[in-house]
Amino acid sequence: MLRTFEYVGPVHVRDTALRSRAGQPILTHEALLSWLRDVGKDVSDENGWATFVVDLSGKLLVAPRRSEHVACAGGAAVLAAGEIRFTARGDVVEVTNNSTGYCPSEDCWESVQLALDRAALKHPSGFTFLARFRLCPACGERNLVKDDWYHCALCDAQLPTAWNVRRASP
Repeated sequence: MLRTFEYVGPVHVRDTALRSRAGQPILTHEALLSWLRDVGKDVSDENGWATFVVDLSGKLLVAPRRSEHVACAGGAAVLAAGEIRFTARGDVVEVTNNSTGYCPSEDCWESVQLALDRAALKHPSGFTFLARFRLCPACGERNLVKDDWYHCALCDAQLPTAWNVRRASP
């Protein structure tokens, strides 16, 4: 069973982002090429990078790179989130799970691969940059682990080696 990820970022970012348009569903290679033509300047200014999520139905949704992942997802939970880079021909050359709003686990690649395969997009065999997000058990801060340094950036507490980022109960 595929894991789902709730938005765990700041509430004010979510509330502002939800006034934006949701991401464009990409179900075919032709749909991607059409989207790239429509937003060409935005994507070309970013060297082909875009924001993406995989929604709960397994569809790839894309938005210009400066978009918030939560806006791309329309505020909903996702199967994956990150950044993706396309060539002008619509090939995927880089994919990350880098989303500080959803903090997806390292194992969300399966959802990304299924969505890319479903849309018949050429892609790498895995993440080209793998983000490791952890929630600090001492202070609750979201952390991006770098260089295998599993210590909180805020309070220096030891971070768990297994993914543990979940939305706090209301």
